[in-house]
Amino acid sequence: MTPLERVEGLYQELVDGYGDGEERELRAASKLLLIALLKLKHHGGFGWQALVEDYILMLANDPQRYERILQANRGEQKPA
Repeated sequence: MTPLERVEGLYQELVDGYGDGEERELRAASKLLLIALLKLKHHGGFGWQALVEDYILMLANDPQRYERILQANRGEQKPA
């Protein structure tokens, strides 16, 4: 299982954990985003914010390219 697949699995676990709650997908995604932004700031060094902004702009303006990046990260996991 690739790291992206593991994150997608965690997202689904969070969604399921909200049961029949309102906006459960949005709430689960928001939780992951909160943690991801904190980790990017902590480990990304100078320029972490530009990386986030680049992904946001790409998703807004070129969603096909964004999807291609996601698909590439769903590829086979490299052997250790």
